[in-house]
Amino acid sequence: MKNIIITALLVLITSIVAAQQTVRYDLYVADTIVNFSGKPKRAIAVNGQIPMPTLTFTEGDTAEIYVHNNLDEETSLHWHGLFLPNRMDGVPNLTQMGIKPHTTYLYKFPIVQTGTHWYHSHSGLQEQIGMYGAFIMKKKKEWDIPSIPIVLSEWTDMKPHEVQRSLHAATDWFAIKKGTTQSYTEAIREGHFKTKVINEWKRMNAMDVSDVYYNKFLINGENEHEHTQFKAGDKVRLRIANGGASSYFWLTYAGGKITVVATDGNDVEPVEVDRLIIAVSETYDVVVTIPENKSYEFLVTPEDRTGSASLWLGNGEKVPAKKLPKLKYFAGMKMMNDMMDMKGDLVSMEGMEMHNQIMDMNTVMYPEMAETPDIVTLNYTMLRDPKKTTLPPGPVKELHFTLTGNMNRYVWSLDNKVVSETDRILIKKGENIRLILYNNSMMRHPMHLHGHDFRVINGQGDYAPMKNVLDMMPMERDTIEFAATEPGGDWFFHCHILYHMMSGMGRIFRYDNNLPNPEIPNPKLAQRKLFADDRMVHIMGRIGIESNGSDGEIMLANTRYRLQTEWRVGLQKHHGYESESHFGRYFGKMQWLFPYVGWDFRNRTIEDPFEKNIFGQLLTPRKNLFGQTNTKNFRQVVHAGIEFTLPMLVILDGSVDSEGKLRLQLRREDIPVSKRLRFNFSANTDKEYMFGFRYIISKYFNLSTHFDSDMGLGAGITLVY
Repeated sequence: MKNIIITALLVLITSIVAAQQTVRYDLYVADTIVNFSGKPKRAIAVNGQIPMPTLTFTEGDTAEIYVHNNLDEETSLHWHGLFLPNRMDGVPNLTQMGIKPHTTYLYKFPIVQTGTHWYHSHSGLQEQIGMYGAFIMKKKKEWDIPSIPIVLSEWTDMKPHEVQRSLHAATDWFAIKKGTTQSYTEAIREGHFKTKVINEWKRMNAMDVSDVYYNKFLINGENEHEHTQFKAGDKVRLRIANGGASSYFWLTYAGGKITVVATDGNDVEPVEVDRLIIAVSETYDVVVTIPENKSYEFLVTPEDRTGSASLWLGNGEKVPAKKLPKLKYFAGMKMMNDMMDMKGDLVSMEGMEMHNQIMDMNTVMYPEMAETPDIVTLNYTMLRDPKKTTLPPGPVKELHFTLTGNMNRYVWSLDNKVVSETDRILIKKGENIRLILYNNSMMRHPMHLHGHDFRVINGQGDYAPMKNVLDMMPMERDTIEFAATEPGGDWFFHCHILYHMMSGMGRIFRYDNNLPNPEIPNPKLAQRKLFADDRMVHIMGRIGIESNGSDGEIMLANTRYRLQTEWRVGLQKHHGYESESHFGRYFGKMQWLFPYVGWDFRNRTIEDPFEKNIFGQLLTPRKNLFGQTNTKNFRQVVHAGIEFTLPMLVILDGSVDSEGKLRLQLRREDIPVSKRLRFNFSANTDKEYMFGFRYIISKYFNLSTHFDSDMGLGAGITLVY
């Protein structure tokens, strides 16, 4: 009997030791060249692959992950959705300093949870070019069905920093590439001229459901991925993580229903749907069945429907999933017009229940909703945890945030403040934090909380689902709550669309007993580097080279400030030359108000005092509209003024110079006449005016023509950056 007990104890101890082992991975981060779309481009690979290797652990393990940075730049790795010591969270300049080039860094932490998660770089824009991978934590006893880790992503041939700069420059090149320009010609063709006018009257740009044009969409690094080992009747568990930088994906299956069994690593009671949308950074575990001995397509379609990627399950004749039709953008624009007031705020419509994805106003854009109205789409109210998720007793700290944004200048914020403009939010261990969020922007935002799961208050009472990402559609008001259980540290809460996060859409939660972090030896330096993301200055420019001379502008701008220099140089002596510069700050959540100071220099010589332009107007100085002698031939002044965006996106510019001269100007650039044709005009009280057209050939090259009241008619090219 004694021997039996000893043997049993030895077996128990051995099993415990085996179950709680240290699992080591070595990750080598290096530059590589990929060719996803026919062009060789730079990417970042880990252990020579994209996505990064799938890291697999069992609950109770200790993770030892050695990151060998072979890049010539800093990097980092964030373990998305994991509960771990704060200094292991992997956010450079917040929980650690970036991993220096050609050094090795150890991430070590216990595995205290289970489920499908993922990991990615949190340094700059590295996530966009390959630094993402699956992170799987298994239960000690898993389901006895095959399981496949799936990482969804997208690829752009454009350098990520150029993508970011282009978004801030308000280029519509991405819309041109996607076929979503919504010009006046297209509006007239589709019977939506009035819709387009109202849209611009309310100072809105053409709508879209995604910011960036991508060349390819990928499943585990391939556009098509096959698993032929399955036969009729087999069930397969897909552990899906959306590792895309900015793409939401629709998931549909040719073999029947999709059964959702977990989200963000947390089990939910199984729910059957026909399709679901997975937000940027979300994870879902789904189970699908192979009906017959055929190959069934699990179709992954970006929300803007500009492409797709396919996972084929089974062997035999291929059974494709039904492709999703193109979106009806003008129908979406019409509904958005009804929801937006003249101040740029969204106004709820009677009968609409805008929370937990119950009502997606963009469904008017989906043709399939009319064709198959009985289609079942997952929303958060369907998710129910199999066990109670009520928070432990404790004081409640309630916080309210409004998600705000400016699509034209690409500024994304909370309560109209970016990360660098706010203090850390103090919380205490033992508190229950309730966040009430309202999305007052026209975009979806996947809000992610580091280091904690939160309850999504969705009508399931004590069984509310636990998540770490909340997808918020326009006009939604959602409530989440979490227990402050960590001993300390700074924890990031942010939109997980990479370019929204980099523009400042987030906050930092700090435990009030925060001790110095040994990974941050110089906190002031770290904070400056952290804030540098949303303070980043972007350069934009336009240079026209035409038969009557050159005109153009160079602009440096960030979240709030703009420095701009314009010029005009004529080919003829009487055309003269002019340079005008402004420096100012944007105000208001829509940034329609821009006070500035600047300087203005102009010089032109009129040889014939009776010379007239083609409209019969004298080119010599006369009175301006205020009765003052205008300065159209010579001025050398400093000035101060205010720009204000009027309805129809027309800029009203009023200024006074150092000689007391007043000037008002109206202008509008880039009126979308057709998919590639743009019209612009300006006129001021000095009786100067111009109008012209640009035809967009490529992102940086346009054909152009314009008439200037001083320089006359010209045609040529315009280079845009």
